[in-house]
Amino acid sequence: MSAGWNTIESDAGVFTYLINSLGVRDVQFEELVSLDADFLRQRSPVYGVIFLFRYPTGDKLHATPLDGTLDHEAAESQFFAAQTIQNACGTQALLSVLLNKVDAIDVGPRLQEFRDFTSAFPADLRGEALSNSELIRDVHNSFARASPFADEAQRSATEDDDVYHFIAYTVMNGKLYELDGLQPAPIAHDSCTPEEFPDKVIPVLERRIERYPAQEIRFNLLAMVRDLRIRAREIGDQDWIYQEEQKRNAWQWENALRRHNFIGFVGEILKGVVRSKLVEGDGKYAEWVKEAKAKTKARFDERQKAKGRTDDDTT
Repeated sequence: MSAGWNTIESDAGVFTYLINSLGVRDVQFEELVSLDADFLRQRSPVYGVIFLFRYPTGDKLHATPLDGTLDHEAAESQFFAAQTIQNACGTQALLSVLLNKVDAIDVGPRLQEFRDFTSAFPADLRGEALSNSELIRDVHNSFARASPFADEAQRSATEDDDVYHFIAYTVMNGKLYELDGLQPAPIAHDSCTPEEFPDKVIPVLERRIERYPAQEIRFNLLAMVRDLRIRAREIGDQDWIYQEEQKRNAWQWENALRRHNFIGFVGEILKGVVRSKLVEGDGKYAEWVKEAKAKTKARFDERQKAKGRTDDDTT
């Protein structure tokens, strides 16, 4: 059942403040706009990456991974949870990194308690424990976009639906692992140290993307790194500190906007505008509507002309 879990965006600000709300300290997310190992290395230490991609709902399931090998022993010795609920895969992916990095990250008492409580569970029970955690669910949902419409209908995705899925990549026990809750176990790719992670993970991601048609661009990659303000303070770079603080302020503002439902606000504005036109009298409202329609038609015609010119240039 997916009731109770809402969809959240793959966004560095959302994920950073989500884990902060769970009690994690000195960790943030950075969006990667290209598969560049040097760019990733500059943000070291890198604890892992979260990869969002369009899930091929029409493809058949494979008994073995298309890349890498299943490591069932790691499913028991490391934190690995099966995905048992829809809409939670983003939070599950970041927890897959966090809860395997407790020696390097201060995850806070609540997540540490959750990890300790589920440490002896098999992957499916860990997934059930995660999906039933009120703490994790409430924090997750607090970063979902507000919607004025409630759709209580539940249906399975079809081949025509665009379904997206989050997975994680991180280093555990000297290997690069892919952590996907839809797989029966972690997928081991290659021997790897934390220092080698930027160089080792990029080829794996490239091979994953190559499975898609060349025109497919709907991917998103977020790196989980140490709070960049710490590095900036260590080297005394005041400009960098200022930039990071400004970024945090922007994230907080964007997260606040996500939580707010603006439908009522927009409705009140429209009612106020209509009321002011009606007060003017003498057909001002009808004239205003007619003028708005004419402007809309003019913009549409201009776009069509521009599109025609573009098509002519490419033929």
